[in-house]
Amino acid sequence: MFLDITKKRNPNLIKTAFELHQNGLIQPDTYIIDLDNIVDNARKIKKEADEYGINLYFMTKQVGRNPIVCKELMKLGYSGAVAVDFKEAMGLKENGIKLGHVGHLVQIPTNLVEDIVSAKPEVITVYSVEKALEISKAAEKLGFVQNIMLRVLDEGDNLYPAQYGGFYLNELLDKAKKIKELSNINICGVTSFPCFLYDSKEKYIKETPNVETLKKAQKLLEDNLKIKIQQLNMPSATCVSSIKNIAKQGGTHGEPGHGLTGTTPYHAENQGEEIPCLVYVSEISHNLKEESFCYGGGNYRRSHMSNALVGKSFEDATNVKTKSPSLESIDYYITLKSNANVGDTVVMSYRTQIFVTRSSVAVVKGIKEGKPEVLGIYDSQGRKIK
Repeated sequence: MFLDITKKRNPNLIKTAFELHQNGLIQPDTYIIDLDNIVDNARKIKKEADEYGINLYFMTKQVGRNPIVCKELMKLGYSGAVAVDFKEAMGLKENGIKLGHVGHLVQIPTNLVEDIVSAKPEVITVYSVEKALEISKAAEKLGFVQNIMLRVLDEGDNLYPAQYGGFYLNELLDKAKKIKELSNINICGVTSFPCFLYDSKEKYIKETPNVETLKKAQKLLEDNLKIKIQQLNMPSATCVSSIKNIAKQGGTHGEPGHGLTGTTPYHAENQGEEIPCLVYVSEISHNLKEESFCYGGGNYRRSHMSNALVGKSFEDATNVKTKSPSLESIDYYITLKSNANVGDTVVMSYRTQIFVTRSSVAVVKGIKEGKPEVLGIYDSQGRKIK
């Protein structure tokens, strides 16, 4: 999905991938993060956001919750990290990363509420009165007021399976009134997901119906309950290209994830401001009939992987078509549609969510200057591998 554009815009990353693998510095099933370019991308997004008055929380799940990347982004002035589930929140906390937004897309389990609230996230999203009560009790015990957002939805919104939850507009006032009465939380915002998606026909990132739902929710809460909504959080596909539209729609916050690595669907078809800076590296294991097989572990069901570079170096590599594993199969191997030499390096670039893989992550600096240095190798959850 992103291999051709990466060859064009960041060839040194692919060269580095071949060199590191052939020299035994990384093993198959490793993602390489080009640290210098991810920081440059983050800086560009932040500059655009500052111009339009948009605050940013950075997502870490796409890059394996990597602490090196997180700490570099914090230096740029980001408001904190997005923890889309409780495991991410705990890992970020342990690594000393400021929690910006917790609870969206996954709510905090009951027995972890106090632990996560003690980290004083900037905001926590809740889906229920019950969860709001738990957060209020924890904040009361800890001696402060916790800001929360309500996830809102309406019929016709764009929602993904396995991510359902929140307050429908027709019940919002009743539920928000009960939450407002709790002593140690403050309703400061509303959110939904996804608020923006790339339209391949119109070639730009456009708002979904969820944005209108957020605006309706804001009006309901402000007009009827006198709740001042300070945050209209509009995540998904946040990058330089979409910031202006967030502001146009009245949004206050964005949450770049794939934008940081230059790998949103927009970047697959357009030359965005961000440089692609993430590749997947494997190795040919064996051949069978007219196909070859490289080690797997990094497949993501929405990857749209289509081709790979195979060889001993970037200069002599051959472009080979790939075949994604079927949904019911474990990706022990990824199939390539031609024979190749056992031990050859395989480099791919596709849409991923590293945190749902069993891959390793190599963070490398100096790629732009042709002087790559591996800063560390981590697992997919941000834990350093010795």
